[in-house]
Amino acid sequence: MSAADTYAVNLRPPAGKVDLAGIATDATPAFDGDKEAGAAALEATGPELADLQERLFAEGRAGGGRSLLLVLQGMDTSGKGGTLRSTVGLVDPQGLRITSFKAPTPEELEHDFLWRIRRALPEPGYVGVFDRSHYEDVLIARVRELAPREEIERRYDAINGFEAELVESGTTIVKCMLHISAEEQKERLLARLEDPTKHWKYNPGDLDERALWPAYQDAYEIAIERTNTDAVPWHVIPADKKWYRNLAIAELLLEALQGMSLQWPEADFDVEEERRRLTDADPLGGADS
Repeated sequence: MSAADTYAVNLRPPAGKVDLAGIATDATPAFDGDKEAGAAALEATGPELADLQERLFAEGRAGGGRSLLLVLQGMDTSGKGGTLRSTVGLVDPQGLRITSFKAPTPEELEHDFLWRIRRALPEPGYVGVFDRSHYEDVLIARVRELAPREEIERRYDAINGFEAELVESGTTIVKCMLHISAEEQKERLLARLEDPTKHWKYNPGDLDERALWPAYQDAYEIAIERTNTDAVPWHVIPADKKWYRNLAIAELLLEALQGMSLQWPEADFDVEEERRRLTDADPLGGADS
């Protein structure tokens, strides 16, 4: 795959004004196969994705300072949970930290909006996943007028500074906006109502948010425009096709890990001496079978 064919390149919105209405929600950028081929391609990413994630974890255990952060944003039913199961589930959970940000607690409201985000950042060697994130503070806060407009404006610059700081300190950030159509969201909400096993996933409040769809689209466009930096670009993921959404995010993670040029840490002990001790001076007195 050439540089121009990468998912990172194909899914990044252009600099400047963003028009989500002009980005198809059912397209498959960088992939020309069907659902069956997409499922096979996703499965094929698993071994290398797991291998690179284990290298990152090993690097962290050996004193390295790098980490990876996946940021997932999207309207209700866009598939953040499905992404976690189908894509993030391909890696070893011991090196994974998932944080789902809900409405701020009273304690969190006493601090700057980034305070709780900093407390959830992945440690060195870890892959962190934000199921919703600091972007809620410029999305729902803007739509629902939960903060003054001048404070919302301040937050865009604060986010850019915060993310640049993370990159400088060794965190690779992959930001994904799961781009679903209003029609597809309606179908998914209806499916939850028609299946008793999915009633627990349905929230009547989702319809209140759906009624504000145009305002949310505007808020997303502004947020992406203001925070789509060279250091930490956005990726708009067509999410009407679940199989493509999962594949695209897996490929973005894979590309990010590949770009880190991860190597297995060198042993900090004499390997040959340890082999000799194990085979020639086994404290249990055992012998090779």
